[in-house]
Amino acid sequence: MSGVGDKIKSEFEKKPKTEDLSKGATSATRDAHRRVLNELDFSDRESFDLATKGFIAPLPDNGVVKNAKGDVIWNLPDFDFLAGDSVAPDTVNPSLWRDAQIMYRNAGLFKVTDGIYQVCGMDISNITFIEGDSGVTIMDPLMSEEVAKTALDLYYEHRPKNPVVAVILTHSHIDHYGGVLGVTTTADIEAGKVDVYAPTGFTGAALNESVVGGNRQGRLSAYQYSMLVERGPKGNMTSGLGLDTSKGNTTFAIPTKLITETGQTETIDGLEYEFMLAPDTEAPAEMLFYIPKYKALTVAEDATFTMHNVYSLRGTTVRSSYNWAKYLREAREKWGGVAEVMYAPHHWPIWGADQIDEHLKHHSAAYKFINDQAVRRANQGYDMVEAAEMVELPGALAQDFSLRGYYGTMNHNVKSALVKHFGWFDGNAATLHPLPRVSAGTRYVEYMGGADAIMEKAERDFANGDYRWVAEVLNHLVYADPGNADAKNLLADTHEQLAYQTEAGTWRGLYLSAAKDLREGVKALPVVDFASPSTIAAMPFGLYLDGLSTRLDPAKASGVVMGINVEFTDTKAKWYLVLEYGTLQYYESRKESDADLSLSMTVADFVDIAEGKTKIDDEIKNATITLTGSQTKFDQFLSVFDSFDAWYNVVTPVVEK
Repeated sequence: MSGVGDKIKSEFEKKPKTEDLSKGATSATRDAHRRVLNELDFSDRESFDLATKGFIAPLPDNGVVKNAKGDVIWNLPDFDFLAGDSVAPDTVNPSLWRDAQIMYRNAGLFKVTDGIYQVCGMDISNITFIEGDSGVTIMDPLMSEEVAKTALDLYYEHRPKNPVVAVILTHSHIDHYGGVLGVTTTADIEAGKVDVYAPTGFTGAALNESVVGGNRQGRLSAYQYSMLVERGPKGNMTSGLGLDTSKGNTTFAIPTKLITETGQTETIDGLEYEFMLAPDTEAPAEMLFYIPKYKALTVAEDATFTMHNVYSLRGTTVRSSYNWAKYLREAREKWGGVAEVMYAPHHWPIWGADQIDEHLKHHSAAYKFINDQAVRRANQGYDMVEAAEMVELPGALAQDFSLRGYYGTMNHNVKSALVKHFGWFDGNAATLHPLPRVSAGTRYVEYMGGADAIMEKAERDFANGDYRWVAEVLNHLVYADPGNADAKNLLADTHEQLAYQTEAGTWRGLYLSAAKDLREGVKALPVVDFASPSTIAAMPFGLYLDGLSTRLDPAKASGVVMGINVEFTDTKAKWYLVLEYGTLQYYESRKESDADLSLSMTVADFVDIAEGKTKIDDEIKNATITLTGSQTKFDQFLSVFDSFDAWYNVVTPVVEK
């Protein structure tokens, strides 16, 4: 909830300087890189050319964006080490280095085609400006309002300063809507001056992920996007979707216009848009669209220049690779051979009908292959780990740089596709009810002959480059004995070498983040605020209560029964809340005469009190809240909810507080 975001933001200016404990690449890692160089055609420079085509102007202030307090929330110069055409250092997979070099070039204001422009390299995502009869429509306004506003200002420096008349949100991820109030205002949206278009289901999907699951999302996003790690050849390289994530203020706006069916057409500022829904693909709510006048197609995030995530490692619902393939096939059937440019909220456009057709064909085939082979291997009796080791993209798909595993990987996508169909249980009774990590780790260490024996064998296997096995074994030792510094340091070294070898920006980020925590302990550093005040203010109250319910501690609520009437003075809505059986239930448009207490207040007042930002006594004294009935009951109600630790342990045992 918002308290987590506040805690994260309070750490923003703390940038602890620590000794560089990173190591160089081992001979095993250098050998792995030589194999990559032999497997792929590094003479292919097509994406280098596409990434710079249509360039108009560089990012302002050398690509540095600050918030109102002067905090740097985007810093392109952090990645100046990618400038030029230098070969990959030993500490970076050559394919990932190539991908990062292309992204570094893809920064500034670009012309996609007449009437469509993009600012790239100012966040993990791109912001797109679509010119209509009298204004500009903005697609996917980045993650933070500060970078979105800076991008709009850059666009206005080189194009007519026509008003923003609409915002299109292609899907329900924060890097595509978080900057919305940097390009428009809540007042203009409510007044009807700016329409916000989104696919049906957008609000629930976005807020369930970013608020209800916001604490876990924030913690693991910091790992996946290596926000905790220094930038450089031994550190953060790229997420696979963009160089980095901005760290400004995230915002939210409720859509005013929903796309509810495929084939729906809308005229926005004189331009006709043809929409296609693509639910349960890269996001639970996602849509593609085509603009006939510009012969321009966006497939949102379903066909960018990377193999994408069938499951995001930061922790999301598993996506449907079957649906993914189906909707790309339908897009190709509908617009292939017609569209002359295809652009996306990540990476760079593709020009030419034949090139677009081939790109869609390859990506549709890849996701269908993932789905089909995961099911095939499961039907042969293999579990997700075994299946993931057996499935590889065939021939031309494997050689297509736009399908390399920079963000998603074949390994974790096959696991995810199998779980999507069959769930987590593999049928083997031995895996039905395993011990928790600490208990299992303790027993493994005992069975293996103790910590000293494990360390001796792990050091031998590390020297032989057997990093995956060393990581698996040492993880048990660290969970059994988290104070064992030697075990943690060797595990950190192991994760580091795995990071250097992997082609995936996400895997690299996770490995390096784990190494940093193991060596230095958990440190609060700036990360994305998924549950910003703007987001909570915009969300439907019922969805806020869903989030609040996930913080209810059954031990504290045991035996507590109460009913609360809440009437909001700003929205005029009535709610009846029931705390019983260790759970919170709620009913809209209902008021009960036998409730234990009744409250009259604004929605914001309720949220502030529930989040601990204000006290009920103060608000009653200030006459901003009216309470009738038992205030003691309301105090008891507030006492049963937890606050989450934004910096819980990820690679060592979680400590109960």
